[in-house]
Amino acid sequence: MQTNKQQRQTWRLIVIFIVFIVIATSFLYLHYQPFLNQKGEPFYGLQEEPVPEEPLKKEPKETPEVSPQDMVNLAEFIPDIQVDLRYATVNNFTAAIIYDDDTAYMRRGTAEKLKAAQAEFATHGYTIKVWDAYRPPAAQFKLWEKVPDARFVINPHKGYSYHSRGVAVDVTLVDEKGQEVIMPTGFDDFTARANRDYNDLDRETAANTRFLEEIMVKHGFKSIYYEWWHFVDSDKDKYPVYEPE
Repeated sequence: MQTNKQQRQTWRLIVIFIVFIVIATSFLYLHYQPFLNQKGEPFYGLQEEPVPEEPLKKEPKETPEVSPQDMVNLAEFIPDIQVDLRYATVNNFTAAIIYDDDTAYMRRGTAEKLKAAQAEFATHGYTIKVWDAYRPPAAQFKLWEKVPDARFVINPHKGYSYHSRGVAVDVTLVDEKGQEVIMPTGFDDFTARANRDYNDLDRETAANTRFLEEIMVKHGFKSIYYEWWHFVDSDKDKYPVYEPE
């Protein structure tokens, strides 16, 4: 009897030991699993299995904000037009160079209107030629020094031309051969022929001048009586005088 009792105690101890081993093994496996890779090999000094790197996402480029107030280069903004900036040469009524730069600039909002006008002129086989556009205030003072006569030049001590706001443009038209269309006068002519009383003009010249005015006004410009070539943005008062930095 004693022998059987001893045997049962022995088996009980063996079972308890086996259960202990199983529990201990499970505990150790669960505890150290984060330190093993998929092959069961240990990582040295790593707390977790590395994650494959994703390709870097490129941040979208911000589109520069544009405003009607921006100044734009007309030759770039409306590639089809011609630019003959007279005050950047001696070919003007002062016979002196007034502008330091021969680039024609204009407010974006006004340039959009000129671009639309050019598109319509092109359907008739014509191209805009720009004689004058933005006029820096300093250039207005140069003009006044050369011709201090308020009949022909705005006195900058009292105010500036709309050219200095970047919203006025002096233009004519050229045909498909690049020849200037017949108009009443040349640029900056101060005679009575430059005004919009067409009684002193032949039929072709009057028609050309009316055609230029009609399309420009249609696309948002206003004309003035004394200069057939001069047009001002109808939204002119939205733009202040522009002073280059």
